[in-house]
Amino acid sequence: MKVLSSLKQAKLRHRDCQIVKRRGRIYVICKTEPRFKCVQGRPKPKRKHKG
Repeated sequence: MKVLSSLKQAKLRHRDCQIVKRRGRIYVICKTEPRFKCVQGRPKPKRKHKG
């Protein structure tokens, strides 16, 4: 699969694609064409609690 530099291009691949932000990541989900799924970013690292 071709790697895209931005998820805006990924959203334009299909009319049913949706951009969703969950836990610091950006997902493109497509129910009708599951091969268009992709993820960008990584979640923030969890802070260690002192104590």
